[in-house]
This record gives sequence, structure tokens and C-alpha cells, in this order.
Amino acid sequence: MKAVHFGAGNIGRGFVGLLLHEGGYELVFSDVVAPLVDAINAADSYTVHAVGDGGSDTIVTGFRAINSAEHPDEVIEEIAGANVVTTAVGPAVLRFVAPLVLSGLALRDPSSPPQQIMACENAIGATDTLRDEIRTRAGDAWDALASRAVFANTAVDRIVPAQPEGGGVDVTVEPFFEWAIEQVPFGDDLPNIPAAHFVDDLAPYIERKLFTVNTGHATTAYFGAQAGVEKISDALADEAITARVEAALAETSALLAAKHGLDPAALAQYRATILNRFRNPALPDTVWRVGRQPLRKLSRNERFVGPAAEAAERGLAVDALVAAMGAALAFEDDEDAQSVDLQRLIRERDAASFTTAVMGLEPDHPLFAQVRDVVAARQEELGVAG
Repeated sequence: MKAVHFGAGNIGRGFVGLLLHEGGYELVFSDVVAPLVDAINAADSYTVHAVGDGGSDTIVTGFRAINSAEHPDEVIEEIAGANVVTTAVGPAVLRFVAPLVLSGLALRDPSSPPQQIMACENAIGATDTLRDEIRTRAGDAWDALASRAVFANTAVDRIVPAQPEGGGVDVTVEPFFEWAIEQVPFGDDLPNIPAAHFVDDLAPYIERKLFTVNTGHATTAYFGAQAGVEKISDALADEAITARVEAALAETSALLAAKHGLDPAALAQYRATILNRFRNPALPDTVWRVGRQPLRKLSRNERFVGPAAEAAERGLAVDALVAAMGAALAFEDDEDAQSVDLQRLIRERDAASFTTAVMGLEPDHPLFAQVRDVVAARQEELGVAG
């Protein structure tokens, strides 16, 4: 069995690649970072270090890497003969993966079992996005190719922090992980990934993860940055920051209970588990790494505005989520391009147009006024007219 995985970074090696390896797949990593590809190919194995309570080391073997920027034809050939194709590249990069997958499907033996394709991204419906990109590029040829692949959405969860210097291609991760995969597209032929679990309805799993782990992680980072704290674990040692994070997650849990019928007590336990994961002192995670790309994280369907908008539409409380947005608006990191752009846009636009253009809220939305006001408050801090 062979799996082609796009994205040979820390998540690709320390989570998706690891679990595929444990399922018995030969691993082919595809990446565009030449030094990383060379380092992977120079290694016979790498170690995934799960640090913290219950952690252990796992050695991964049976892999190689291809630079898809320099050798796209090699990647396409590998895809054509692969059982599984996965990604961990970021939702915005899927459009660059699509042409390679399409070309691989075009070369695939039509008598082979359908290829199993899963985009493992922090986004709702990421595999659907990849499939749609492929289908659009295929045009009229799609009808002949559609039977050569099945596409399944997934929900992935594992904290993989910035890595220590000198670690080579080894990866440090937290012990906890979750990989939920919708099983219906596969019928009776599920991928051989023992550590994953297959579910009939993925939506509650995706939103529980995004609106708890991602919302909570980013909230911790932005309030931590405001307080001048460097590490995520240290931010949650501050009772005031913890209270703000807990309040935001209580609001997202109320939405999850109302929308998906999830048990409030189980959600409370899940929140507690998540916060304990963030507190793991063995993970050298910083507020700057977690808080990067604030423009994306403040966009309409992301971890703040997404759940807050749905909660407001249901008449549920959103004050703590809006406060977290205010902390995100104050995130300043000269080394992060989106942070620089965010601060520029706050200075250039009035509060109402910023709220619509950047955060995707129209003036008639029930969340609009609160968010506009928190944008205006940030502009007042900066001494600019809103």
C-alpha cells in the first residue's frame, strides 16, 4: 500500500504521516521546500517525540520525499499508483495541489480501486474544496475520471509546536491526537488507518474541534500577547487569561449544543481536556506561532466570527468571543505579514467597512454592531479615526 502526502512539514511528519505509517502505508511526501525534501531523503528514519503525560517516542521508516516544484511529473506518477492521497498544506494551498492530483488520476489504471483522497486541514469541508478544485480543472473530462477517486472530509487535531533547533526531521508533538474521517464515501472499503475513527456525520466533530481547540488556542495566544506573555502554557498560568478563554469556549459550546445536540456535560469535559493540553509545559509553543495569520483567523468562516455569527443568529451570548476578537485585532508581530496587514487595514478603513470587508459581516447581521464597536475601540487605542 502507498500513500502520497502533500506537506512534509511538522504536521505532515508528526501526525498524518505517522498514522499512515502505522497503517502500513509506504509514505511519499510531496513538498516545495528543497532543504526539507533533501533532509527527509537523507534520513532512513525519523522519530516522533510525544512529550508530556503518557508520551512516548515512535520511529517512522519507509518514506521518501519529492520536490513537487522541481519534479511534478514524479509526484504525478506516484499519485497515479497510490492507494491514498492526503494533504496538510493549509486550505489556501489546495488549489496548487489540485492539478497534480488531477494529472495523477488521469494516469491511474481505471480498473484499480478508487483512490482515497482526504484533505487534513483546519477547515470545514477541506476535502470538498480540493475535489471542487480538481473537478473545475478537469472540465468535461471529469465524468470519465470521477470513478477513479473517492473524497472524504476529515477532522484532525494534534498540537505540533515550533520545533527545537537541531532536531533534523524528528518532530515533537503532544500525546493527544484525533483524526475523524467520514466513512460513507468509502462504503465497505475503509482506508487502513487504525488510529483514526470513522463516523457517519463529521460536522459535529469538525466544529467541536475548530470551535474549541482552534478558538481556544487562538484566544489564549491573543490575550497572552496582550499581556506580554511568550508561551501558551504560561498564558494559561494567568488566571485572568484563563477566565477569558473559558468564557469564549463556554459560548462556542453553547452553540455546539444548540446546533448539533451535543451533551453540555461532555462538552464541558472536552473543554477541560483541551485547556489541559494547552497547559502542557513540555510543548515549547509560543503566542506568536499560534497567533500568526490573524487576518485569516478573523475572517467570516473562521474560529471567531464563524461561531459568534451563528450564536448571535440564535440569540446566544457572544460577549466573550467578541472580546477575543478585540484581542486578535491588537495582535502586532512585525515578522508576520498578516499581522502587519491587519494593523494597516485598521488604520486605513473606518470601523464599519473594516467589519464588512475583513470580517465578512454585513450591517444587518445581529453580530455586526458589537464587532464594529470593538474595531472602533482598537482604532481609538491607535489614535486613528474610525
